[in-house]
Amino acid sequence: MGSSKYKGSGLKGLRNLNSVKDVGSLLRQLNISPVKALGQNFLRDDGKSQSIVDSLNCNGDDIVIEIGPGLGALTQYLFGKVKKLILIEFDKNIAELLTEIFYGYDDVEVINEDAVKFDLTPFFQFGGVKVIGNLPYSSGSEILRNFLTFPTPVTNAVFMLQKEVAERYSAIPRTKSYGINTVLIGSRWDVEKLNEVSSEPFFPPPKIKSSVIRLELKKDGHYKPFNERVLKRVLTCGFKERRKQMKKRMPLRGLEWEELCLEVDISIQSRAEELSIEQWIEVARLLDENPLRNIPQRDTEIFDVVDNNDNIINQADRGTIHKEDLLHRAVHVFVFNRFGKLFLQKRSLYKDSSPGLWDSSCSGHLDSGENYESASERELKEELGVKSRIEFITKLMPSVNTGWEFIGLYSCSHNGPFNFPYSEIETGGFFDLETISNWIKCRPEDFAPGFIECFKVYKEINEF
Repeated sequence: MGSSKYKGSGLKGLRNLNSVKDVGSLLRQLNISPVKALGQNFLRDDGKSQSIVDSLNCNGDDIVIEIGPGLGALTQYLFGKVKKLILIEFDKNIAELLTEIFYGYDDVEVINEDAVKFDLTPFFQFGGVKVIGNLPYSSGSEILRNFLTFPTPVTNAVFMLQKEVAERYSAIPRTKSYGINTVLIGSRWDVEKLNEVSSEPFFPPPKIKSSVIRLELKKDGHYKPFNERVLKRVLTCGFKERRKQMKKRMPLRGLEWEELCLEVDISIQSRAEELSIEQWIEVARLLDENPLRNIPQRDTEIFDVVDNNDNIINQADRGTIHKEDLLHRAVHVFVFNRFGKLFLQKRSLYKDSSPGLWDSSCSGHLDSGENYESASERELKEELGVKSRIEFITKLMPSVNTGWEFIGLYSCSHNGPFNFPYSEIETGGFFDLETISNWIKCRPEDFAPGFIECFKVYKEINEF
């Protein structure tokens, strides 16, 4: 498909495409028919295209993913302006055309794939990517869910999408559009509605209006740590009948409604649509039943102190051991799913060591008198909420990188989901081993030093 006249044409090719007044004629020439089921409505207003791209605030160091580039309405203003441009195009014919246009340009990659299923995990190694796209109405919400769900390597995004969806994401309390999605998105992202776009600049013109929104990932610690699963549960209960008072609908779990209202600073007559995002998060924190939800660690915990041969010679509290760099014991557990991917946790900012860094699936110290195997099973239960058969991998010797710990390294199989305490773990996800290896190579500062040592040894044992 397509014509060789576009091969390697780059920006010239895109400009030619966007200068054509009758986009319909161009599509017929290329044997491309807009597919309604795919939500294919091609933007043909250069001024609006440039305005949308400008709102992403790109520079020459950025890696940018464009979803649904189509005939290049946005692409023409990104090409040559960023370090790497990745074009995700679902339509096979259009993907072939774009591949032809950008033949020979190493800074552009065309991927013929469904953005709903696009794997973002390899992009963590770049320390953050920006995303832009004129999203199809039919799958826009699913695409947003894939790209914005925490954890994500996306730091900034600009999307054009259905007006009603944009309004839900950017709504404020006490408005009709404010709801569950508003709070869930707003708990992780700052959302700004930029402008509305009529149907006129599109071919074919859609029957509904569009809006442009800009999103920026909130900084670590913007809100107090919370369990997202609990947040979803309380939001579902609260918004089931959004206009009615919440007091009879919340899963209080023994907590008095009046007590909750006092803690969150809301009225006992409160309705779901009246609570701010921060207040909803506080409700979720209060109703989280995890016994460790507010206990990341205690300096008074007693651990065994050991010699260079891992023989117990004394006991000391956690604070003393870490302050004086005394040799002690710990375990790390690697949890793999059925696809062979390894679950990594992102440590809570509450942690006294390596806060906010990525780490083994679970890890922790041995209590005084405890052995490595039982500690592994306990940590697995406490941190991830699962019970699974564990297998011994190896034992690491203490060093500055392990925090002067003898580490018993274990593995097990589990597909999730996991129920972890937000005081211990901010978030987590499954990653393939090659992605982790490349990520460590590019950005070792993202990881707890102890995990890097464990992963290095695991690689050596398994020869990959």
